[in-house]
Amino acid sequence: MIKPMAPPPEPTAGLLRFCLVLSGIAGAVGIVTLALSAHSGISASLETAAQMLLFHAPVFLGIGVLSQIRQVLILPFTTLSMATGLTLFCGDLITNALLGDGLFPMAAPIGGMLLIVSWIALALGALRVVPRQS
Repeated sequence: MIKPMAPPPEPTAGLLRFCLVLSGIAGAVGIVTLALSAHSGISASLETAAQMLLFHAPVFLGIGVLSQIRQVLILPFTTLSMATGLTLFCGDLITNALLGDGLFPMAAPIGGMLLIVSWIALALGALRVVPRQS
């Protein structure tokens, strides 16, 4: 006898909550970094880091909302790789601008590659979007 397929898991608040936290942190740190860049004249790297943070803050929000209305299996990976990439890329730019030394060698390029991977993962995930079952 063939068993019917189990319905997809119910939406959970876990990824949504995590994405909302990431969105808030990225937005807040982006604003602080942009203000520091504007008022201190320390480095153009600060402005780049701020822009990257502010560009990605709404993306985390969108991923969190999408996780609640559609089943996209790659969203947790996308979220983690984007958050890690943003932390490495922007963290390296900010510490280099403020302290004169980055996080570690190749931190920004590794972070940039993770950001690229996360955007590709998001695009690939869009090809496999499945409506959630009620």
